[in-house]
Amino acid sequence: MLKQGPVWALGTMSGTSLDGVDAAMLRTDGEEILEFGESAYLERGEADRRRIAAAFGRWPGEPGVEAVAELIETEHARLLSRFEGYELVGFHGQTLAHEPRGRGTHQAGDGQVLAEVLGQPVVWDFRSSDVELGGEGAPLAPFFHHACARWIGAEGPLAFLNLGGVGNLTWVDPRPGSPLAEGAILAFDTGPANAPLNDLVQARLGQGYDAGGALAATGVIDEEIVARFLRHPFFFKRPPKSLDRNDFPDLARWLDGLDDGDAAATLCAVAAASVAVGLEHCPEAPGEILVTGGGRHHPVMMSELSRRCGCPVRPVEAVGLDGDMLEAQAFAYLAVRVARGLPTSCRATTGVAAAVGGGRISRPDGVQLAGDRPGLGRPVTSGGDI
Repeated sequence: MLKQGPVWALGTMSGTSLDGVDAAMLRTDGEEILEFGESAYLERGEADRRRIAAAFGRWPGEPGVEAVAELIETEHARLLSRFEGYELVGFHGQTLAHEPRGRGTHQAGDGQVLAEVLGQPVVWDFRSSDVELGGEGAPLAPFFHHACARWIGAEGPLAFLNLGGVGNLTWVDPRPGSPLAEGAILAFDTGPANAPLNDLVQARLGQGYDAGGALAATGVIDEEIVARFLRHPFFFKRPPKSLDRNDFPDLARWLDGLDDGDAAATLCAVAAASVAVGLEHCPEAPGEILVTGGGRHHPVMMSELSRRCGCPVRPVEAVGLDGDMLEAQAFAYLAVRVARGLPTSCRATTGVAAAVGGGRISRPDGVQLAGDRPGLGRPVTSGGDI
C-alpha cells in the first residue's frame, strides 16, 4: 500500500540526446511539490550511445531492441541502487520510436525488472495509454511544470522550455490551482533542439556534443536554411503536437555545404526559431521563458532564444530549480499521480480527448496493477493500492 499523504518518489529520465541517465527524488502527494531530494547522474559511454542510437526507429521484436532494453535496465539498476528512502519509482525508459498516429510509442526497458531488482513498486510505460486513446503521448512533464510554477510563486503566465534532443514547451498560468482548469496550461513539442547538433558534431568531429558552444560560436547563421526549415508543415499545425528526434530528415542534408561552425550556428538558430514560432500558439505571451535540459548550457542557443522570442529567457536555476534533473523529478511526480489515480495528461497537453492517467505499475512480487492500458478518462488505480 502506498501510504496516504506525501511520499518520497524516485524518478528517472534517459532522453533522446543520449548523454546518460538522470535520477532524482521528490516528496509529493501528487498535487503539490513538498520537497526536492537527492539526485544523481550516470554518464553513458560512447559505445553505449552508439548502440542505442542504432536502435532508433525500431519497435519491439526488431533487431537490436532486446539488447538495448537490457542495457537500459542495467544502467538504471546501477544508478537507482544508490538511493534509499523512496517508496515508489517512476521509470521512463528510453524512447526508441514515437508515431502517435502510426504504430504508437516505444520506450525500451521493462519496469518489472527494476521492481524486482530494487524491491519497490515501479511505474512505467507512461505514454502508451495516452497514444492509444488518441493523444500525442508527449510531452508528459506539463502537469509537473504547473506544480513548479506554483512552487516558485509565479503570479502570471510563463513558459517552461525543455531543450533536450527535441524541444518542448509548457505554457503555464498558475493562477488556476489545477492544471486541469480551463486555460491553465498548453504544451507541445517545438522542434529539434540538441539532437541534430549532437549528431552533427559526432559525424564531423567525433565528439558527443558542442561543449560550451565553442563550435557554434565560430559560425555564421544561414538564415535562408532557417526560413526554409520553418516552412515544414509541423510548424503550421496547432498544438498539442509531438515529434520524434528523426522527424526532420532533410535538415542534415541542407547543412552539407556549410563549414562546421556555420552548420552548428545554424542548428542553434533553427532550435530557437522553432520555439519563437511556437510561442505564437500560446494564449498570451509568457512573462518569461525558463529553460531546462542540456540546451540551457549552450551560450549560442540561449542567445538565439533571447534574440528571437521577445521575452526574458533564463535557465530554471534562476528560480531555484534544477535544470539537469527537472525531467527525472517530473517522472517521480507523475508516478505518484498514477498510484493515486490522478490524470497525467489532458487535451491541452497531448490532445487526448479527456483527462487520462497513464502507466503500468509493477511490484517486486510480480503483480501488475492498474492494468496495462487504462480506459479513457478513468483513473489507473483505485486510489493508491500498491
